[in-house]
Amino acid sequence: MEERVYKVMKGAGAANIAVGVTTLIVGIVSGILLIITGAKLIVGKSKILF
Repeated sequence: MEERVYKVMKGAGAANIAVGVTTLIVGIVSGILLIITGAKLIVGKSKILF
């Protein structure tokens, strides 16, 4: 009985680590993309006519 509990806990821990790493990578990539697009907007600011 106890071995089954440990196996379930091990699987849950591995899943939590995988989700955490994925979330971290997605956050870093989206932040970099936001910085790049913001820089492009600032550079092209002089070409905008109203």
